[in-house]
Amino acid sequence: MNIVIIADTHLPKKKKSLPFKLVKELEDADFIIHAGDWQTIDVYEELIHYAPTTGVYGNVDDNQIKEKFDLKSIVEIGSLRIGITHGHGRRKTTEKRSVELFEGDGVDIVIFGHSHIPVHKEYDGKIVFNPGSPTYKRRQPKYSFGKLELSEDGCFTLEHVFFDESESEASK
Repeated sequence: MNIVIIADTHLPKKKKSLPFKLVKELEDADFIIHAGDWQTIDVYEELIHYAPTTGVYGNVDDNQIKEKFDLKSIVEIGSLRIGITHGHGRRKTTEKRSVELFEGDGVDIVIFGHSHIPVHKEYDGKIVFNPGSPTYKRRQPKYSFGKLELSEDGCFTLEHVFFDESESEASK
């Protein structure tokens, strides 16, 4: 199973469309996870054309997104329990807020966004993952999103896909 993980798309405010590098991955996706700051429901409407899509709302999302998604979600894919949140709030770091939100929920992976900083590490027996942003890298050297590949035997790989501006658009 091929799962694409994104966050902080901020469309159409930061970019007018999803970048080419991401679209190429979406074409092969079996499932899509969005960790908030979609900006508008149009992003969701575009993503569902590629694969079933779930996610959470972020701090800049409009009311249509907030009505469709929760602040926190847990999805089960194969043998994995995946916690999803945007991570915005007060006090502590985005990462700590996100991890604490799922304490006691028995998740294997915590996916969050908000900071636009790619993170992939183990913390307290869980994998903590922020895909970064495919459209608004802030001070990061590259744009990014995540890929989770899950095999039938329950093994999985989780990685970032990094790209620069030249890979954002299709060749003309």
